[in-house]
Amino acid sequence: MLKAVILAAGKGTRMKSDLPKVVHTIDGKCLVDYVIEAAKGAGADEICLVVGYKADVVRESIENKDVKFALQEEQLGTGHAVKCARDFLGTSGDTLILFGDTPLITADTLKRLLSYHKEKGNAVTVLSAQIEDPTGYGRIIRDASGNFIKSVEQKDATAEELSSQEINSGMYIFDTKELALALEKITPNNAQGEYYLPDTLAIIKEKGLRADAFALEGPEDISGCNDKEQLEEAAQVIRRRRREE
Repeated sequence: MLKAVILAAGKGTRMKSDLPKVVHTIDGKCLVDYVIEAAKGAGADEICLVVGYKADVVRESIENKDVKFALQEEQLGTGHAVKCARDFLGTSGDTLILFGDTPLITADTLKRLLSYHKEKGNAVTVLSAQIEDPTGYGRIIRDASGNFIKSVEQKDATAEELSSQEINSGMYIFDTKELALALEKITPNNAQGEYYLPDTLAIIKEKGLRADAFALEGPEDISGCNDKEQLEEAAQVIRRRRREE
């Protein structure tokens, strides 16, 4: 059983629009619909959108109506958002965690993530990528042999950790049971006072289970749309991909 939780509760103030960020469109299709299609294409049997800001607008706007919804009334971080979908999660199989504003994620990339996760026997695998300017992103920290150590938020990172150019995309695949258990243990003891989903990696690792990162060759697939400029850039990529197909 493969489930997907798509985080879609944000307002997206940088879009300078009253619409929820995830219902902005590229060629007539909501950003989150592209993500739902990728999750389905990767084999997700059930999909849940975590909605918050103007939740009704999100429900009404999306093409894919055979998804479930969970409500995040307060935005208290990514870990809190996934906690809001606890009833959906259950305790069996695996769960993808995705963002509703990343329309460039593909079924193929998610399949590769899933394959790597299974092959390595991981309890959690984060999707990562090397990026020239990682400012603002959580960093993936590895040892000298290239083995995953941890993911750290920029605000909580040391100067040495900030030199890592491998970023945490915020997209994951979890063993669902371990995710549910780890969510119970995360706390808002950080610079932002939020529940960070990446904290589950350390919790899972401390149990002696495998936490790992699957690095993409480039960051295109994980690029988000935070403003009108990034929306237009994503639209150009989607159109280029269509031509290439």
